[in-house]
Amino acid sequence: QLHVAESGGGLVQPGGSLRLACAGDGFSVGAYNIGWFRHAPGQEREGVSTINNRGISYYANSVKGRYTISRDNIKNTVYLQMNSLKPEDTAVYYCAVERTDRTRVGVGRPDEYDLWGQGLQVTVSS
Repeated sequence: QLHVAESGGGLVQPGGSLRLACAGDGFSVGAYNIGWFRHAPGQEREGVSTINNRGISYYANSVKGRYTISRDNIKNTVYLQMNSLKPEDTAVYYCAVERTDRTRVGVGRPDEYDLWGQGLQVTVSS
């Protein structure tokens, strides 16, 4: 059975940093398109960043220049480094996998991803 295990959420002050991790179990993260989404109260789930199966990364405009997605094929883990965090970044963050051999361009919609993690709370507050 395939699943993903997320880690790294928490509470951070504005301007601080966090790194989220998404470890693949039962599959290779390098074989698929891996995305990070977030869901804030009262808002729709938003695509944040994706790294496709060729290692090309994409970002939402709201996080461009502050977030960096990366992949470690040896550890079979995708990371989301989040810097210069703002209170509006507060949300539950989800790792998602698009299990296809198609190479994704752009972050995409949540319904295009078919394997999801349990979610991590990220709170940016002083």
